[in-house]
Formats: sequence, C-alpha cells, structure tokens
Amino acid sequence: MAGNIESRLADMGLKLPNPAAPAANYVPFVVTGNQLFISGQLPMGASGIEYVGRLGDNVTIDDGKAAARLCAINLLAQANAALGDLDKVQRLVKLVAFVNSTSDFGDQPQIVNGASDLMVEVLGDAGRHARSAVGVANLPFGASVEIEAIFEISKD
Repeated sequence: MAGNIESRLADMGLKLPNPAAPAANYVPFVVTGNQLFISGQLPMGASGIEYVGRLGDNVTIDDGKAAARLCAINLLAQANAALGDLDKVQRLVKLVAFVNSTSDFGDQPQIVNGASDLMVEVLGDAGRHARSAVGVANLPFGASVEIEAIFEISKD
C-alpha cells in the first residue's frame, strides 16, 4: 500500500526520479541519529540539468522558481532512496539554497520559494522549515540553483 506522502505526490501528478549519482567524491546522503542530511541537488531532469544560467542575467524569476522546485523534487528522491519510505520523514528542518545570480540580484528568497512551497505542499506542516537563500557567482555545471536539506526522521 502506498504511503501518505507517496499518495500525495501521485495526487499532485509527481513521480520521483531516480536519484542522481554524486558528481565528485561525496555521498548523496548521510543518516546519523534521527537526522538525514542530503547533499546539494541540482535542477536535474531526465535529459540533464534543466536550468542553466544566472538569475539577473539570462534566467527569469519563473525559471528560477521552477529550478528550485526541481531541486526539491530531487531532494525528495534522495530522501526516498535513503529511507525507503518518505513517511519516515518527521520534519524538514532546513533548506540551504544557492542561487547562481548577478551581484545586483536580490530576489534569492523568491526563487527558493519554488522549493519551499513544494515541500509544504508535499509534507504539510512537517514541510515548514528554516532556510538560507544565498546568491553565488557560479554553481557546478552552470546550474541556476542548488539546494541541500536536513530532515528529522523516525528510526522505525
């Protein structure tokens, strides 16, 4: 039987992708105690990175939000791989988001709402979280957004 979160994803028309393999010398996630740390996820789609470029230059606000949303979907895919069941997520504790942006771009929080909104939609109140939204000069592979997460999990 499908879990609550899996059913909610299906109702939203979302299917989690296969989680991306690490691009360097790190692991995609670490479980320690009742916490799950997920390495930064890029806006990776079926054909590779879907949103490349810099906010304030050649990436629109709407595309930036869509990139952040896709990063959140990839975070959930990694969480599912780590836990085997997203219903083990007790709470999203924190998102740390990096937005590839020009030095005068100041709407990073608006961009990261693409991920925050999805997490609340999928996880309900357990998806309300602390976060950072930081502008950076560049990201791996020219991606427009990268997001990492910390979840509180049940050990059952």
